[in-house]
Amino acid sequence: MAEKELKNIALLIDADNTTPRGIDPVLTVMAELGQVNIKRAYGNFTKKNLQGWDKYSHKFGILPYQQFDMTTGKNATDMAMTIDAIDLLYQGKVDGFGIMSSDSDFTPLATRLRQDGLIVYGFGSKNKTPDAFKSACTRFIDIDALIAGASDEATPSKATGKAEKSSIDEELVDLLGTAWKAANRDEDGYAQMGEVGSLAGNRSSFDVRNYGFKRLSDLFHSLDQFDVKRRENTLYVKRLR
Repeated sequence: MAEKELKNIALLIDADNTTPRGIDPVLTVMAELGQVNIKRAYGNFTKKNLQGWDKYSHKFGILPYQQFDMTTGKNATDMAMTIDAIDLLYQGKVDGFGIMSSDSDFTPLATRLRQDGLIVYGFGSKNKTPDAFKSACTRFIDIDALIAGASDEATPSKATGKAEKSSIDEELVDLLGTAWKAANRDEDGYAQMGEVGSLAGNRSSFDVRNYGFKRLSDLFHSLDQFDVKRRENTLYVKRLR
Protein backbone atom coordinates (compact mmCIF):
# COMPACT_ATOMS: atom_id res chain seq x y z
CA MET A 1 0.00 0.00 0.00
CA ALA A 2 1.36 3.41 -0.94
CA GLU A 3 2.21 5.77 1.89
CA LYS A 4 -0.16 8.67 2.45
CA GLU A 5 1.09 11.71 0.58
CA LEU A 6 2.44 14.38 2.90
CA LYS A 7 0.93 17.82 2.51
CA ASN A 8 3.18 20.72 1.61
CA ILE A 9 3.28 23.31 4.40
CA ALA A 10 4.84 26.80 4.47
CA LEU A 11 6.09 28.51 7.63
CA LEU A 12 6.47 32.28 7.31
CA ILE A 13 8.19 34.07 10.18
CA ASP A 14 7.92 37.74 11.09
CA ALA A 15 11.30 38.03 12.79
CA ASP A 16 10.48 41.54 14.01
CA ASN A 17 7.56 40.25 16.09
CA THR A 18 8.50 36.81 17.37
CA THR A 19 11.34 34.93 19.03
CA PRO A 20 13.61 32.38 17.32
CA ARG A 21 13.44 30.20 20.46
CA GLY A 22 9.98 29.15 19.36
CA ILE A 23 11.03 27.68 16.01
CA ASP A 24 11.72 24.14 17.25
CA PRO A 25 8.37 23.64 19.07
CA VAL A 26 6.51 25.42 16.26
CA LEU A 27 7.93 23.03 13.67
CA THR A 28 6.85 20.12 15.87
CA VAL A 29 3.28 21.44 15.86
CA MET A 30 3.35 22.12 12.11
CA ALA A 31 4.32 18.49 11.48
CA GLU A 32 0.72 17.66 12.39
CA LEU A 33 -0.34 19.23 9.10
CA GLY A 34 2.31 17.80 6.81
CA GLN A 35 5.88 18.39 5.71
CA VAL A 36 7.20 21.91 6.28
CA ASN A 37 9.16 22.34 3.05
CA ILE A 38 9.03 26.14 2.92
CA LYS A 39 10.59 28.00 5.86
CA ARG A 40 11.21 31.72 5.49
CA ALA A 41 12.05 34.48 7.99
CA TYR A 42 11.55 38.16 7.18
CA GLY A 43 13.15 41.16 8.87
CA ASN A 44 15.92 43.70 8.90
CA PHE A 45 18.65 41.39 10.13
CA THR A 46 21.16 44.24 10.31
CA LYS A 47 19.40 45.37 13.49
CA LYS A 48 21.01 44.43 16.79
CA ASN A 49 17.93 42.70 18.17
CA LEU A 50 17.76 40.36 15.16
CA GLN A 51 21.42 39.38 14.91
CA GLY A 52 20.86 36.10 16.75
CA TRP A 53 18.68 34.76 13.95
CA ASP A 54 21.60 33.55 11.84
CA LYS A 55 22.33 30.46 13.95
CA TYR A 56 18.65 29.48 13.97
CA SER A 57 18.42 29.93 10.21
CA HIS A 58 21.32 27.52 9.68
CA LYS A 59 20.09 25.01 12.26
CA PHE A 60 16.53 24.73 10.93
CA GLY A 61 17.11 25.41 7.23
CA ILE A 62 15.25 28.72 7.26
CA LEU A 63 15.74 31.08 4.35
CA PRO A 64 16.21 34.65 5.63
CA TYR A 65 14.63 37.45 3.59
CA GLN A 66 16.40 40.74 4.31
CA GLN A 67 14.05 43.75 4.44
CA PHE A 68 15.64 47.16 4.91
CA ASP A 69 13.67 49.93 6.60
CA MET A 70 13.06 52.19 3.64
CA THR A 71 10.78 54.65 5.43
CA THR A 72 10.15 55.34 9.09
CA GLY A 73 6.79 53.96 10.21
CA LYS A 74 6.40 51.65 7.21
CA ASN A 75 6.83 47.92 7.77
CA ALA A 76 8.53 46.36 4.76
CA THR A 77 8.58 42.97 6.54
CA ASP A 78 4.79 42.71 6.69
CA MET A 79 4.44 43.65 3.04
CA ALA A 80 7.08 41.15 1.87
CA MET A 81 5.53 38.30 3.89
CA THR A 82 2.06 39.05 2.59
CA ILE A 83 3.20 39.21 -1.04
CA ASP A 84 5.09 35.92 -0.76
CA ALA A 85 2.13 34.21 0.93
CA ILE A 86 -0.23 35.29 -1.85
CA ASP A 87 2.29 34.15 -4.47
CA LEU A 88 2.45 30.72 -2.80
CA LEU A 89 -1.33 30.63 -2.65
CA TYR A 90 -1.74 31.25 -6.37
CA GLN A 91 0.98 28.78 -7.28
CA GLY A 92 -1.33 26.16 -5.81
CA LYS A 93 1.47 24.06 -4.33
CA VAL A 94 0.94 24.80 -0.63
CA ASP A 95 -1.73 23.09 1.47
CA GLY A 96 -1.34 25.04 4.71
CA PHE A 97 0.48 27.92 6.35
CA GLY A 98 2.06 28.72 9.67
CA ILE A 99 2.47 32.40 10.53
CA MET A 100 4.82 33.28 13.39
CA SER A 101 3.92 36.78 14.50
CA SER A 102 2.07 38.75 17.17
CA ASP A 103 1.17 41.46 14.67
CA SER A 104 -2.48 42.18 13.86
CA ASP A 105 -1.43 43.32 10.36
CA PHE A 106 -1.55 39.68 9.27
CA THR A 107 -5.26 39.33 10.07
CA PRO A 108 -6.38 40.06 6.46
CA LEU A 109 -3.77 37.61 5.15
CA ALA A 110 -4.94 34.78 7.39
CA THR A 111 -8.55 35.51 6.42
CA ARG A 112 -7.70 35.47 2.70
CA LEU A 113 -5.78 32.21 2.90
CA ARG A 114 -8.62 30.50 4.75
CA GLN A 115 -11.11 31.68 2.15
CA ASP A 116 -9.33 29.33 -0.27
CA GLY A 117 -9.74 26.46 2.15
CA LEU A 118 -6.17 26.44 3.47
CA ILE A 119 -5.33 25.72 7.08
CA VAL A 120 -3.58 28.62 8.82
CA TYR A 121 -1.86 28.15 12.18
CA GLY A 122 -0.90 31.34 14.01
CA PHE A 123 1.92 31.45 16.57
CA GLY A 124 2.33 34.51 18.76
CA SER A 125 2.52 35.72 22.33
CA LYS A 126 -0.91 35.33 23.89
CA ASN A 127 -0.81 38.64 25.75
CA LYS A 128 0.57 40.63 22.80
CA THR A 129 -1.44 39.24 19.91
CA PRO A 130 -4.75 41.00 19.16
CA ASP A 131 -7.90 38.86 19.23
CA ALA A 132 -8.57 39.70 15.56
CA PHE A 133 -5.50 37.78 14.40
CA LYS A 134 -6.19 34.90 16.79
CA SER A 135 -9.72 34.51 15.43
CA ALA A 136 -8.61 34.79 11.80
CA CYS A 137 -6.38 31.71 12.11
CA THR A 138 -7.63 28.15 11.93
CA ARG A 139 -5.76 27.59 15.18
CA PHE A 140 -3.81 30.08 17.29
CA ILE A 141 -1.17 28.77 19.68
CA ASP A 142 0.64 30.73 22.37
CA ILE A 143 4.31 30.54 21.46
CA ASP A 144 5.40 31.29 25.04
CA ALA A 145 3.49 28.24 26.27
CA LEU A 146 5.13 26.12 23.55
CA ILE A 147 8.59 27.26 24.60
CA ALA A 148 7.83 26.61 28.26
CA GLY A 149 6.48 23.16 27.44
CA ALA A 150 9.55 22.29 25.41
CA SER A 151 11.70 23.31 28.39
CA ASP A 152 9.76 21.10 30.84
CA GLU A 153 8.30 24.23 32.39
CA ALA A 154 4.73 23.43 31.42
CA THR A 155 1.84 24.71 33.48
CA PRO A 156 0.60 21.46 35.09
CA SER A 157 2.02 20.77 38.55
CA LYS A 158 4.18 17.63 38.52
CA ALA A 159 3.27 16.97 42.14
CA THR A 160 -0.52 17.13 41.87
CA GLY A 161 -1.21 16.77 38.15
CA LYS A 162 -3.60 19.70 38.50
CA ALA A 163 -3.44 22.84 36.44
CA GLU A 164 -2.18 26.06 37.97
CA LYS A 165 -5.00 28.55 38.60
CA SER A 166 -3.20 31.21 36.58
CA SER A 167 -3.57 29.19 33.39
CA ILE A 168 -7.15 28.00 33.72
CA ASP A 169 -10.02 30.48 33.84
CA GLU A 170 -13.79 30.23 33.87
CA GLU A 171 -13.90 31.09 30.17
CA LEU A 172 -12.05 27.89 29.30
CA VAL A 173 -14.21 25.79 31.62
CA ASP A 174 -17.35 27.32 30.10
CA LEU A 175 -16.03 26.67 26.58
CA LEU A 176 -15.43 23.00 27.35
CA GLY A 177 -18.78 22.80 29.12
CA THR A 178 -20.59 24.25 26.12
CA ALA A 179 -18.82 21.77 23.84
CA TRP A 180 -19.80 18.93 26.18
CA LYS A 181 -23.45 20.02 26.07
CA ALA A 182 -23.37 20.12 22.26
CA ALA A 183 -21.80 16.65 22.00
CA ASN A 184 -23.66 13.35 21.90
CA ARG A 185 -24.06 12.16 25.51
CA ASP A 186 -25.14 8.81 26.86
CA GLU A 187 -27.82 8.28 29.53
CA ASP A 188 -25.22 8.91 32.25
CA GLY A 189 -24.18 12.22 30.71
CA TYR A 190 -20.81 11.15 29.30
CA ALA A 191 -19.60 12.29 25.88
CA GLN A 192 -16.61 11.14 23.88
CA MET A 193 -13.64 13.33 24.72
CA GLY A 194 -12.55 13.53 21.10
CA GLU A 195 -15.91 14.94 20.04
CA VAL A 196 -15.88 17.50 22.86
CA GLY A 197 -12.37 18.55 21.86
CA SER A 198 -13.36 18.92 18.21
CA LEU A 199 -16.33 21.10 19.10
CA ALA A 200 -14.20 23.27 21.37
CA GLY A 201 -11.53 23.44 18.67
CA ASN A 202 -13.93 25.28 16.39
CA ARG A 203 -12.78 28.32 18.34
CA SER A 204 -9.36 29.08 16.91
CA SER A 205 -7.94 30.38 20.18
CA PHE A 206 -8.44 27.01 21.89
CA ASP A 207 -5.51 24.64 21.94
CA VAL A 208 -4.43 22.55 24.92
CA ARG A 209 -0.83 23.65 24.38
CA ASN A 210 -1.86 27.19 25.29
CA TYR A 211 -2.32 25.88 28.83
CA GLY A 212 0.88 23.88 29.03
CA PHE A 213 -0.59 20.47 28.16
CA LYS A 214 0.40 18.14 25.35
CA ARG A 215 -2.84 16.15 25.20
CA LEU A 216 -6.52 16.94 25.62
CA SER A 217 -6.82 14.09 28.12
CA ASP A 218 -4.17 15.71 30.34
CA LEU A 219 -6.17 18.93 30.41
CA PHE A 220 -9.44 17.19 31.32
CA HIS A 221 -7.75 15.11 34.02
CA SER A 222 -6.50 18.34 35.62
CA LEU A 223 -9.97 19.92 35.85
CA ASP A 224 -12.10 19.28 38.93
CA GLN A 225 -15.18 20.35 36.99
CA PHE A 226 -15.07 17.24 34.77
CA ASP A 227 -15.01 13.50 35.31
CA VAL A 228 -13.05 11.30 32.91
CA LYS A 229 -13.79 7.63 32.28
CA ARG A 230 -12.16 5.13 29.95
CA ARG A 231 -14.31 2.55 28.22
CA GLU A 232 -12.27 0.06 26.25
CA ASN A 233 -10.00 2.32 24.18
CA THR A 234 -12.14 5.46 24.28
CA LEU A 235 -12.13 8.31 26.80
CA TYR A 236 -15.38 9.96 27.90
CA VAL A 237 -16.00 13.15 29.89
CA LYS A 238 -18.87 14.53 31.94
CA ARG A 239 -19.21 17.96 33.47
CA LEU A 240 -19.79 17.74 37.22
CA ARG A 241 -20.29 21.41 38.08
